[in-house]
Amino acid sequence: MVQSNAVDVDGYLTEAPEDRRGALAKVRRLCRDELVGFDEVMAYGMPAYERDGACEIAFASQKQYISFYLMRNDVREAFEERLAGHDMGKGCLRFRKSENIDFELLRDLLKATSARPGKVC
Repeated sequence: MVQSNAVDVDGYLTEAPEDRRGALAKVRRLCRDELVGFDEVMAYGMPAYERDGACEIAFASQKQYISFYLMRNDVREAFEERLAGHDMGKGCLRFRKSENIDFELLRDLLKATSARPGKVC
């Protein structure tokens, strides 16, 4: 499931592989808990969280991993030490196994994102 045709996040989670649904649902709960004032939308076939029309966070079930997209350079830079050693692209944190997701790190990234607006890359 690289890109979903689901119209909402509930539909997306229903389509997700069964062995990943729990982890994806937990990521969603974290996003909804921490991203107060953000809109939950489907963008580019994945759940995303927008503030003032700009997507700042998204997540997806990819073929080989679960992706967590952090579109804020300032937040990535602030967490550079904690992100070191993780499988990370320019703005994508990848977890090959659901059980290896660092939910505390994700919560802290979400809190930092929510704390103030910033430039989206």
